[in-house]
Amino acid sequence: MYRVDLADKVGLVMGVANERSIAWAVARILDQAGAGLALVYQNDRVKPYVEGLAAQLRRAEVQACDVTEDGQIAALFARLKEKWGRLDFLVHSIAFAPATELGGEFLATSRAGFREALDVSAYSLIPLARGAAELMQGRGGAMVALTFQASERVFPGYNVMGTAKAALEHIVRQLAYELGPHGVRVCGLSSGPVRTLAARGIPGFPEMLKSHEERAPLKRNITHDEVAKAVVFLVSDLASGITGEILHVDAGYHIMGV
Repeated sequence: MYRVDLADKVGLVMGVANERSIAWAVARILDQAGAGLALVYQNDRVKPYVEGLAAQLRRAEVQACDVTEDGQIAALFARLKEKWGRLDFLVHSIAFAPATELGGEFLATSRAGFREALDVSAYSLIPLARGAAELMQGRGGAMVALTFQASERVFPGYNVMGTAKAALEHIVRQLAYELGPHGVRVCGLSSGPVRTLAARGIPGFPEMLKSHEERAPLKRNITHDEVAKAVVFLVSDLASGITGEILHVDAGYHIMGV
């Protein structure tokens, strides 16, 4: 049996906020595979929570970075270059939209809310990929962005976040094309609905879970760990021939027409 061994790899996990976040499940499974990790927190409010989680892992540290600030992104990769001198993977599990933009009518989306959702949830992958790719030069590497099927279909109430996910998936494909000659792979992972603290802010989320369970071929919802294990696959050498792909981990829900 082939066991994923990432003991010789180091990488960034963006988006760890609490023990219910998908990014934390990803960090745990990556840690079990032996990878060295930097968990990135946004601000001082969440720093203690991320530090507490990092302390549970074998090879993990915490780094600060607000992805809406170019200077902070540059400083993050400068610190990583000094510490590791390289980077093997980047996991982008970041999404945000103002609560006022979720629920209600999509027609009511504000310009400010649209900009913020697209900036944090989609554009942020571009400067992060730019910084990560520099540390992956000459050794290859992998980037994975967490997305959702609202990029392709209407999920009432998800609103501008669906637009952001559509943009994120295009960014994945564009980066896969541009970074491919450097041996860097870029993929998206489209997860089914998962219970997180952030998901509680999505209007109709319980109904979304119920519908997913009823219609998915596996007749159930997915788990945090199932998403995390798929991420580990994508950043490992097992996925060495895969790039530009959007991998669905949703119990098969995306194949259904009704």
